[in-house]
Amino acid sequence: MTPTTRSSPRPKTKSKPETRRKVVRAPKPALPTVEIGSVPLAGVVRTHPELGLGLWAMGRWTPEDEARTKATIGRAYERGVRWFDTAEVYGNGRSERVLGEVLLRVPEAAPDAFVVTKVSWEHLRANQVRASLIGSLERMARRSVDLYLVHAPDAHVPLSETMGALEALWKEGKVGAIGVSNFSVEEMEEASRHLSEAKIVVNQLRYNLFLREDVDPVREYCRSHGIVIEAYSPLARGLLLGRYLDGGKVPKEVRDFAHRLFEPNVLPEMRARGQALRDLAADTKVPLGSIALHWVRKMGAVPVFGASRPEQIDSLLAAWAVRPPDRVLDRADRIARGERA
Repeated sequence: MTPTTRSSPRPKTKSKPETRRKVVRAPKPALPTVEIGSVPLAGVVRTHPELGLGLWAMGRWTPEDEARTKATIGRAYERGVRWFDTAEVYGNGRSERVLGEVLLRVPEAAPDAFVVTKVSWEHLRANQVRASLIGSLERMARRSVDLYLVHAPDAHVPLSETMGALEALWKEGKVGAIGVSNFSVEEMEEASRHLSEAKIVVNQLRYNLFLREDVDPVREYCRSHGIVIEAYSPLARGLLLGRYLDGGKVPKEVRDFAHRLFEPNVLPEMRARGQALRDLAADTKVPLGSIALHWVRKMGAVPVFGASRPEQIDSLLAAWAVRPPDRVLDRADRIARGERA
């Protein structure tokens, strides 16, 4: 019997390693910047941007929220926002720290940004004012701020003491300009009397289509004395973006800081006016936010808005980019005051 003949094994060949093509991803296109003008400040070389981002609600939450906050500030800078408004009481200093960290990431951002912070109404003694500013500068990693505001007056501390301390810091170059917040005409006059060389250049006030009565007496004084009004809450805590207009629960934090708008005896009327404004926006084909922001600007103030997510920055800057005709702003003014015709 013939033995079975086996075929000789084929020589092993080394297989070439599989080469992976390196995928080169195209960089994301830069988002377009939005043109934001500026207004002069009395006796100050640097001008004040017409639109800014307020950091009141930022830096107060979880690490995830803080990361989103940083992304929001970064998006605002990328899109052309330069005015950033914070305070030592916002998040117990965390808001200032977060802002400083974001601005340090971009080499040109720190000197380019127009930074505003505030001394608390609880720290208006002379030594406290200085200590508060030093703490704010350390948290933001800055040598100076463009504008330093008294957050609110304290009836127990003489304005002479507070303003003297502020002027000393201004003379040292730690403060580019001095301002106040939530001051009446009488308080501004009193504060101004205690400044020998510096001037009050800003009063930051709650001001929007719905809340204006407290500002109306102050507007003429500020106009005649070259004082810029910074308008916080220009969107009425979201009402002037269409939020809460069709019902739904208003969060407690919104109710607590909305100054009368969401009180049970007031909210139904505010909703009715807000719905009429929303109809006006639809009829004229402009965003409701455009009407709210540019009404503030038409009244001579500069709005500082709040945002907590990058996409809100995009939405609000898109609204700012649309300037409604004066006839639309005038009609919005009448609707917000309660006219129905």
